[in-house]
Amino acid sequence: MAEPSDAEPPHPNPLPAGEREQGRRTPRFNRRLLLILVPGVAILAAFLAIWLFWAGPGPASEPKTLIVAEGSNLTRVADQLEQAGLIRGAGSFRLFARALGSGDPIQAGEFVVPPGTSPSAILDMLQHGRPVRRLVMIPEGMPSVLVHERLMRNPYLTGAVAVPEEGSVLPNSYSIRRGESRAAVLARMQAAMRTELARLGERRRSGSAVSSPREAVILASIVEKETGKASERRLVAGVYSNRLRRGMPLQADPTVIYPVTRGRPLGRRILRSELDAVNGYNTYRRAGLPEGPIANPGRAAIADTLAQHEANVERWRALRRARGEM
Repeated sequence: MAEPSDAEPPHPNPLPAGEREQGRRTPRFNRRLLLILVPGVAILAAFLAIWLFWAGPGPASEPKTLIVAEGSNLTRVADQLEQAGLIRGAGSFRLFARALGSGDPIQAGEFVVPPGTSPSAILDMLQHGRPVRRLVMIPEGMPSVLVHERLMRNPYLTGAVAVPEEGSVLPNSYSIRRGESRAAVLARMQAAMRTELARLGERRRSGSAVSSPREAVILASIVEKETGKASERRLVAGVYSNRLRRGMPLQADPTVIYPVTRGRPLGRRILRSELDAVNGYNTYRRAGLPEGPIANPGRAAIADTLAQHEANVERWRALRRARGEM
């Protein structure tokens, strides 16, 4: 009978030494893999979230118009974007804009945002894009009653204005913003005329046919209404300058028409009764300039008029010197 032994009984189906070692390393390998995969998946998820919110398509399904007021900051604009349905959250937009945006200031103006525009593209548009440009065009020689009509008909402006003083508006193309007041636009037009008169007034010499900026505007307005051709302005200005200098009536038909229509087209021939009428504008019945401008002359007409004055003065002085009168 065999005696009992203290030795451990053999393990059933024992693994070879190499496989037993590999089995012991398996849990450690899985932990290493998890340590690599979990952060990688987290980073990938973060990038995906950033793309979905910041660089992915925005929620708007149709074009939206955004009006950014002067002095608006990121907080105000983010709230506007959320209210307009252009972004999903103002707080997240501000966070991503500060972290990933350029930091450049936001422009004021009107912007049209296409459907599906990403938040990052919206921010770039507000910082570096070109706002919608709307213009009010005032042609040279337009009378104030028509300037008033043009301002009042513009659907993007607000408020009301009276008919501006004749000759107070400088014809030009003026940029406007949606919702801007008509009074503000008109004030810019009139400020532009004052600036231009001050600049051109420095070129006027003594002995000129006009003695003040207002007289220059009056004469230029007549020249503007007398001819629509730029090449003829100096010639017409020269004719009227000579008549003024000699104390002759200007005999300008546009000045006769002005009291009748206030600048609108007459649409017929001048009547004899209108030519004989005595008023402050009838340059057939009175010598010198009429009592006021008959239109809003452009800078070219004013400059040409002043230049023609100077040329006439020089020719007149030369003639007087030749006669021994100076």
